[in-house]
Amino acid sequence: MRGHLTEKTDVFAFGIVALEMAWQLHENNREVDLVDTRLSEFNEEEVKQVIGVSFLCTQSSPTLRPSMSRVVAMLLGDIEVSTVTSKPGYLTDWKSDDPTSLRNDVAARGTVSIYYDYSESSSMVGYVDNSPVSASKPMLGKAIKEGR
Repeated sequence: MRGHLTEKTDVFAFGIVALEMAWQLHENNREVDLVDTRLSEFNEEEVKQVIGVSFLCTQSSPTLRPSMSRVVAMLLGDIEVSTVTSKPGYLTDWKSDDPTSLRNDVAARGTVSIYYDYSESSSMVGYVDNSPVSASKPMLGKAIKEGR
């Protein structure tokens, strides 16, 4: 089914957007900003470990991905999380010639919104201008609750 948007496409797109957000925070040494601010306490090193493992698991080349037993060992703290040396492939491979194309397009138009029509089993991608938005204010939890 090439060229058709499906629920699986929506899930993949959500994953890519979440991965891009996490990578940008990682590049700026701000991984802990992914943690819900309503948590009164959390282990910053564990947060960085889990995010690092997720980046290793999403490398485009299978040879760069750790084995599942190694993933479990890293998450348990039995072995050190390998250093992430390259941006996950899904963030570099799917963007045409411009590595900032999606980000620039979203910034220019507003927020990307993906709608799924269950009666038609199809999706539509649109842009919504939700400005002003505070980058320091968590929105994901609220958005998920509203979608239920």
